Amino acid sequence: MQFALKKVLTCALLAFGASLAAHAQTVIKFSHVVAQDTPKGKAAEFFAKKADELTKGKVKVEVYANSALYKDKEEMEALQLGSVQMLAPSLAKFGPLGVKEFEVFDLPFIFDNRDELHKITAGPVGAKLFKKLEARGITGLAYWDNGFKVFSANKPLHTVADYKGLKYRIQSSKVLEEEIRALGGIPQVIAFGETYQALQTGVVDGTENPPSNFYTQKMHEVQKHVSMTNHGYLGYAVIVNKKFWDGLPADVRGQLEDALRQATAYANQIAQDENDRAMELVKASGKTTIYTPTAEERTALKKALVPVHDKMSSRIGKEIIEDVYKATGFNPAKL
Repeated sequence: MQFALKKVLTCALLAFGASLAAHAQTVIKFSHVVAQDTPKGKAAEFFAKKADELTKGKVKVEVYANSALYKDKEEMEALQLGSVQMLAPSLAKFGPLGVKEFEVFDLPFIFDNRDELHKITAGPVGAKLFKKLEARGITGLAYWDNGFKVFSANKPLHTVADYKGLKYRIQSSKVLEEEIRALGGIPQVIAFGETYQALQTGVVDGTENPPSNFYTQKMHEVQKHVSMTNHGYLGYAVIVNKKFWDGLPADVRGQLEDALRQATAYANQIAQDENDRAMELVKASGKTTIYTPTAEERTALKKALVPVHDKMSSRIGKEIIEDVYKATGFNPAKL
């Protein structure tokens, strides 16, 4: 009788433990540094919703926007330590980790359009770049677009000569510094949040941004001209702590990968839509004149900027630049 009761209790405890395990919820802290209503912010929320749906509540993604958990410079270390599980930093953030190959995305005119870009981000070259993060305890999952950049200034920008002598705000990047110098301009590294004031007070004369950033930061109020050069790319990588990711059950990991595929398609489309809408709103404001370079002017700008590829190859790596050329069909010798 006592043995039978003990057996029943043991079975009950095992069943209770199995029930708890079945209902245990995995929490993913997803931190990013921009506002919730930006393309990246919206995509992060979309991913959280899809993760909940596809895992049937087994995974809860908590999104922390606006550096709510960690400041921009702290978040990468937090990911590596496991304090947060997921981030979506700009691609420029991997240079300080020693993975300078990601700076290939900063090269001017390395991509001519979205189709060429996505051959890299959704193809073997993008996967090859992500592989280089694993030694740092990071798994790369997806690339999210912000968009192609345009130049702005308080004077018309039609020819290469128009850029000469202008002070340009850039984000911290050796490649972008060389880009501005190739145009005869003066690069100035200034924090993104301080750019409006720098333009307003004349600390810098111009800047480069995707249209959505240009409009949401109200730069059109202090810049009289925009040239639709689409000369460079700004994007993000969705990354996760490798140890955490590898420790997930295979079925849950697959469901999250599916959620992320859907979120990536959403992120890239909304980025394009918001860039298009931003330029419509800039035009409607009447404060900034928008200029689209002719084919000849764009070619001249390319000829001035593509030599930056070769000049920075010792820093970025000639191999990865050649990989991009091969995947996109770009041949600088034909310019």
